[in-house]
Amino acid sequence: MKKFSLLAIILLAVCSFNTVAIAQQALFQLPEGFVYAKEVIPKLRTDLRYYSSNNFIGKPIDGYIQPKCILTTKAAEALKKVQEELQMLGFGLLVYDAYRPQRAVNQFVSWVNDSTDTAMKEKYYPNINKKDLIDQQYIASKSGHSRGSTVDVTIVSLTTGHLLDMGSPYDYFDEKSSINYPNITRNQHAVRLLLKRRMEKHGWVAHPKEWWHFTLKKEPYPDKYFDFPVE
Repeated sequence: MKKFSLLAIILLAVCSFNTVAIAQQALFQLPEGFVYAKEVIPKLRTDLRYYSSNNFIGKPIDGYIQPKCILTTKAAEALKKVQEELQMLGFGLLVYDAYRPQRAVNQFVSWVNDSTDTAMKEKYYPNINKKDLIDQQYIASKSGHSRGSTVDVTIVSLTTGHLLDMGSPYDYFDEKSSINYPNITRNQHAVRLLLKRRMEKHGWVAHPKEWWHFTLKKEPYPDKYFDFPVE
């Protein structure tokens, strides 16, 4: 009898948990005009850094509840064209960040203004004073990511699964990350151009200081900054 009671309690707990999870999922809906990128690009790879501690702040970022890649529908469709073209060459895209809530951007600005927190300096901004990251346009109080049509991407080999060498890591705040930085190898420069030209061909505009950063030229919400969570 006791074993039966224990089993009943466990089953009830599991059912209750599943009911709550389903209810929470049902409560959250993306705003009109937004999609989960993998619904449009099923084979898209992601390494969503701001959901984890593997980023320039060193901890998960506000608003990133789940490791989901969210974009405007228009941006996802444009990114799909890039993915399809790269696949014909044996490559694919990997996304580091897409839609970013305004609250996350606010956290970035607060972090810049906290002079006591330099834990990640050596890895991400060794040659720049933290307080200068805003003036040098690496951090901003408003980000195109919050409009839903900006992505941080790189290229991965579909054969090996390895990232192509871009000459500097993602979110490395330094002149070395500029698309046209001259002091990288010929192969590294060629890979940057491969990404840039394929993205531009399908309507994206490159950020000159960050080889990974692209904004859809004809974005649907050019003046609107969203703050719904990533989940």
